[in-house]
Amino acid sequence: MAKATGDIRNMALVGHAGAGKTLLAEALLLAAGSIRAKGSLARGTTVTDHDPQARRLLHSVDATLCWLETGNCHVNLADTPGYPDFIGRTLPILEAVETAAVVVSAVAGVEPMTQRMMDAARDRSLARLIVINKIDAREANPGAVLDEIREQFGSECLPVNLPAGGGAKVIDCFFHNTGEATDFSSVQEAHTRIVDQVVEVDDDLMALYLEQGEELAPEQLHDPFEKALREGHLVPVCFVSAETGAGVAELLEVIARLMPNPAEGNPPPFLKGEGAAAERVNVRPDPGRHAVAHVFKIIMDPFVGKLGLFRVHQGTVRGGSQLFVGDGRKPVKVAHLFRMQGKDHAEVPQAVPGDICAVAKLDELHFDAVLHDSHDEDHFHLEPMTYPPAMLGVAIEPERRGDEHKLAEALHKLTAEDPCVRVEHSTSLNETVLYGMGDLHLRVMTERMTERYGVSVKTRPPAIPYRETITRPAEGHHRHKKQTGGAGQFGEVYLRIEPLARGSGFEFVDDVVGGSIPNQFIPAVEKGIRHALAEGAVAGFPLQDIRVSVYDGKYHSVDSKEVAFVSAGRKAFLDAVQKAGPAVLEPIVHVEINAPGTVMGDITADLATRRARIDGNEARARGRIVVSAFVPLAEVTDYQNRLKALTGGEGSFTLQLSHYDPVPPRKQQELASAWKPAAGEE
Repeated sequence: MAKATGDIRNMALVGHAGAGKTLLAEALLLAAGSIRAKGSLARGTTVTDHDPQARRLLHSVDATLCWLETGNCHVNLADTPGYPDFIGRTLPILEAVETAAVVVSAVAGVEPMTQRMMDAARDRSLARLIVINKIDAREANPGAVLDEIREQFGSECLPVNLPAGGGAKVIDCFFHNTGEATDFSSVQEAHTRIVDQVVEVDDDLMALYLEQGEELAPEQLHDPFEKALREGHLVPVCFVSAETGAGVAELLEVIARLMPNPAEGNPPPFLKGEGAAAERVNVRPDPGRHAVAHVFKIIMDPFVGKLGLFRVHQGTVRGGSQLFVGDGRKPVKVAHLFRMQGKDHAEVPQAVPGDICAVAKLDELHFDAVLHDSHDEDHFHLEPMTYPPAMLGVAIEPERRGDEHKLAEALHKLTAEDPCVRVEHSTSLNETVLYGMGDLHLRVMTERMTERYGVSVKTRPPAIPYRETITRPAEGHHRHKKQTGGAGQFGEVYLRIEPLARGSGFEFVDDVVGGSIPNQFIPAVEKGIRHALAEGAVAGFPLQDIRVSVYDGKYHSVDSKEVAFVSAGRKAFLDAVQKAGPAVLEPIVHVEINAPGTVMGDITADLATRRARIDGNEARARGRIVVSAFVPLAEVTDYQNRLKALTGGEGSFTLQLSHYDPVPPRKQQELASAWKPAAGEE
């Protein structure tokens, strides 16, 4: 039976790998009666980790949707990967939910992805719920983990229930306030703290509570509770054991009674228009208005084909609906709507605001597309989410000759599914490079190409994506004159170049006055300059952060042609670059290393040999440390294996592009000497 928007809850289980998100999803599904028996990671029988790779690796490699019904509520639940390598599969799910449930291990405590997902959910203005799992484990210390969470994320993190009996059960502190004994704190103290926090957002309720000393019922606290969640003034904390089921029923009650429905969460950040002219638009969860939905995930299913998962934000989408995709002028027909339960899907007749559904075999669908049924919404889009750039790459080629087309198709499908997968082809190096977030990410992608798309690949380390730039202003000139009998070629260009701030890209300025270069040839001059930008001038790497001003030239009324000004623009630019202190730039990445504190000296010493600049270190719980550093990308291409050796397999790291810096002079000479310009580029 279809649910109204007020009865829907959308929640993503996020957090670090090993916190128990997949088993928690199983426990919730079992407690709600959606499955008859709890699946096993070891046997590969869980609802959400149905992918063969996930079963083999014993951890999630993709975000998977499932659903359950508890009380009168329909809960859409997303189980997400916890390894930083798969963050491109996790972050998009936050665009489809009102609540991020950050799962934390009662053994390991706060870990790198805990912090990252708390920050991402806050930045997206989502309600946050912290679930401390594994409270019955032998090494568990849920009280210490709660203290660590409050220290790390603030005093607004307050428990709504508490473990008791060494994690054998969980005692409610919000709804019932029974006064039973718990493993730490007291029910009354926890109840008072959370009520005090909630009433702070409602002056009238606070007056009633403080001045008249009235005991407030949960029903009176509901609206201010939702407001506190929206404003980040409250982050509820729950305790569970996904293994034994302790606290699972209490968690379901919290989800149904306290977490926001789609009408209670912060409104989705829809914009109309592009760039600085974009304006915030009001999309309301009203089933009677024009339909507006957002595609947050694409699945390339080997059996079903292309599946688009979307969240309805406004209006009603029905089977057989005609919808527009983004700015497309031709509608597409949504023949069937599906609700996902892991790998299985069941058809549903319609989707109201808050519903999450899938549609199959619509080639026009793409990640981040907005679906709508009126041209009033044809420029709507969600405020872009920031994804970390993929920096680790592997050069790939098919093992079998003739599989180039199959490889291209496989790469297209991988990039369609994951915004943190990037593919680049270097014409000069004749090299195709698959970029990902880390070693594991790249391994999963290459295995998927073989297992799912039937193309085996050979891999090797790729060339480092160096760039070139200039360090001072200069001028350049070239006259292109060619006479071969009949009509000739003539074009002459004068230009100035100057360096721009790092990361600015390229600017082209037409400063020609008096028609010394006719307007119709200016684009040809720019085209020639862009050719040179792509080819490089020092060591064959693309040029960046340069402004070019074309200010003079000459033409011939008969012999001047586009090709002449393309050549003149290119060579005038290269002439200027040689006078402008050209420099080769290398990518610098920000590395965060999480490791046992006992090996900190070994880690910093090793980083020093890699030309690293240490940015700081921070002590974490249980004797661990986090070391931050800026390191040239060329120095960390083998770091995964080195860190394993230094830490006995107990270390992990994340990296993110920070900026580009000049390479040392000796390295620039080495790169320049190795470059062999193509014919005509000297």
